[in-house]
This record gives sequence, structure tokens and C-alpha cells, in this order.
Amino acid sequence: MTKPGPLGATLNTTGAEAVAAAAELEELGYATLWLPGGQGNNLPLIAEVVHGTATIPVASGILPVDRVPAAEVARAYADLPAGRFVVGLGGAHGPRPLATLNDYLDEIDDTVPASARILSALGPRMLELARDRAAGAYPYLVTTDYVASAREILGADRQLVVLMNVVAATDQAEVREVARGGSLKFLAGMPGYAANFRRMGFTDADIADLSDRLVDGLTVGGDLDAVVARLREYRAAGADQVVVPLGALPREWWPELVKALD
Repeated sequence: MTKPGPLGATLNTTGAEAVAAAAELEELGYATLWLPGGQGNNLPLIAEVVHGTATIPVASGILPVDRVPAAEVARAYADLPAGRFVVGLGGAHGPRPLATLNDYLDEIDDTVPASARILSALGPRMLELARDRAAGAYPYLVTTDYVASAREILGADRQLVVLMNVVAATDQAEVREVARGGSLKFLAGMPGYAANFRRMGFTDADIADLSDRLVDGLTVGGDLDAVVARLREYRAAGADQVVVPLGALPREWWPELVKALD
């Protein structure tokens, strides 16, 4: 993965709608399109989008390694034009997640180079794995202080791409309400995310209650200027690229974000 541009986007769309949106984002100047993998296999969609666009890198964000066979990932990567598919991997659950990911990387080593893959990493050991066996890390729901500490672990020559939780609302109470009703509520109950919230200084009570302190620390909200200012803070802390969920943002923001983060 070559050094990414400052702004990426993620969209929860499929089929022709995804291809059309990707072409628009390519035209606007977004550096990378991240297609959520969720709990499934989005390799066919990635191929559709790559073939329906000209240059924009398309990343899986994130393919779950416990659900998508390594052989399928290797085959998809080999079939697509060089430099167009960034292989984002994660979702190694169970008692030995590091070993699971290492074994998976071993399986794709001959086809997918480390420079073409990125790992969903939160804790220090997973960040070290991303440093040693991938182009870098793709964390979610993190603070600017976390970004600075992750940059120290990854070093200067690895990529740190941060998926942002953005709410386009100017009223802070509304921002919190929307954030609590989104992925934050679900992910706070997952051991890996909860552990990382604790590493970032949030308490068990913060996590259980989705406290204002936790929501505010992990969510970017406000009008366009306020959101841009917060995204710049993450970049200043060490993020090579910030990724915004465009489906949750006003359409008129799409070109303005590119101009502001360029």
C-alpha cells in the first residue's frame, strides 16, 4: 500500500449503486474507498467496484478471516489490477487471535504482499503484527491520544488509517443520541473494543453506560467546519488517512471534505 492520501471514504452500498458512488468519489478526489466487510464476504463487490472505476484503490474494511477463506482472498487479489485492491483483514476471534491472523497471513504470503494488506488493529500486540506483517493498521473508535501512541508502535514507515465515527449534527445532545444508537453500542459489548476503551482511559462505568465522556471522545460531531477541525486533529496526531462514513453525511459535504483535507 503506497502512502495513502489524507481522506478516505466508506459507503454501505452494493451493486450498481456502489459502483456509481465509487466513480463519483474517484472524480471528487477521495484517496481510498473502504467497503465494509461486516460478517460476510464482500470480495465480489470489491471486484465490481474496481472494474467500474479507473484508479481509486478499493479496500476491504474489514474481511473477517474466520469467515473468508485465505484462498479466496489470494485469488481475488491476483485477478484484480495491481495496486487497486487493498486487502484489509481482521475478525480473528477465539482464544488465539494473533496466531489465527499469523496463520492466515502465511497462507496468502505468496500472492498478497505485506505492502498490499492492512490489519484491523487495536491493542499493542495487534499493532505490532500490523507493523511487522502488513502495510499498517486500520483502527476504529479511537481518540487522538490513541492515534499518537499507535504511531509510536507502528513507526514512521507504516500506514495508520483511522475510521472515524462522524455525526453531522450541531446539537451535542443529538450527536450523543445518534452515536449511542449506532455501532458504538454494539461494539462496546465486544471484548476487544471494551479492552481498548479501557486502555484509552475509559472506565467500566463509561463503557457500560456509554457515558458522555466516552461518546464525546470517540465521536466527531458538529457542522462541516467542526468536523474538519477534528479530522485535522487526528491527522496531526499521526493518522496518514482519516476515513469518513459518507452515507451518514450531507451530500454537499462530500466535495468540501476533500478540499478541506487536501
